[in-house]
Amino acid sequence: MAEESSGQEKTEDPTPRRLADARKKGDVAKSMEVPSAAVLLASLMTLYILGDYMLQGFLNPLRYYLGNLHMIKIIPANINQMTQESMFFSIMIAGPLMAVIVVVALLSNYAQIGFLFTTEKITPKLSKIDPIQGLKNLFSKQTLAQTIKSILKLMIIGYIAYYEINKVRAGILPLMDQEAYPILQFVGNTAFWIFLKCALTLALLAAADYAFQRWQFMEKMRMTKQEVKEEAKQTEGDPHVKGRIRSIQMEMARRRMMEEVPKADVVITNPTHFAVALRYAPSMMIAPLVVAKGAGIIAQRIKEIAQENNVPILEDKPLAQALYRTVELNDSIPEELFQAVAEVLAYVYSLRKKTG
Repeated sequence: MAEESSGQEKTEDPTPRRLADARKKGDVAKSMEVPSAAVLLASLMTLYILGDYMLQGFLNPLRYYLGNLHMIKIIPANINQMTQESMFFSIMIAGPLMAVIVVVALLSNYAQIGFLFTTEKITPKLSKIDPIQGLKNLFSKQTLAQTIKSILKLMIIGYIAYYEINKVRAGILPLMDQEAYPILQFVGNTAFWIFLKCALTLALLAAADYAFQRWQFMEKMRMTKQEVKEEAKQTEGDPHVKGRIRSIQMEMARRRMMEEVPKADVVITNPTHFAVALRYAPSMMIAPLVVAKGAGIIAQRIKEIAQENNVPILEDKPLAQALYRTVELNDSIPEELFQAVAEVLAYVYSLRKKTG
């Protein structure tokens, strides 16, 4: 298995991003055999279906011109008309076949790689005309594999042709006593079956080649574990940087929370583990809000700020624990805690009246 310069083996499947980057450069799994086999098979079927139409389209103008040679004058005045007529007959004869070839060629490529437009492969590069690299490519493993594949295809097609001709060999000699049309019919029928069987064989080879090309491409695109990690960092961000950003965001949120403590009406404590600051403005709020809460060091800091700003601090273990665990920051207290919080606020308001 191929190794990177770092010595790590490519053991990981390619990520979607790696495949997308390769696709942008024109690197995709594609077999050149598929369009060739598809075009050959489609052409044969078109000739089989439209053969009579195409033959008549060829014979009719031929009969006309040969039968009227004494009347046809090739002069500058009618040369344009004769050229246009010839072109029209040619298009009518070969047009359906050419249309089928173009459509099948496009569809066979689209079926393999979908719609892809890139100029990467045709961009001029000095490395493409490097003679040393050219010699290396000439004697590379890929070139050797292509040569062996071509020889095998030639041998298979040759055997199919020999087998088909050998089957009809007994009918070749009697053709000497036949007219032109039976001879053409015999030759056309034999050639059709030879080409059809060759086309079907090439289609099977093309399917196998496409499977091989896709496997080879996926092997080429495989990644090392380090490459996967680096790509994850580029896609999602460096975990250390993300952690640093997250800590800064938490610190900013904590600072904003501490700024709300002086505006609180009361701080309810555990007394040492939890601290929850509540604020209630009857004209603006339906229920009291939790404007700050924390545990441990944060709870201690909330109490210190409350003391500095003369915010009442009351100890109520069950209520402090319930508020800390069930109410999110800047949320209203739930209905089941209305009674307990109301009693606390009533006590705080009474203290304020006494201290006037």
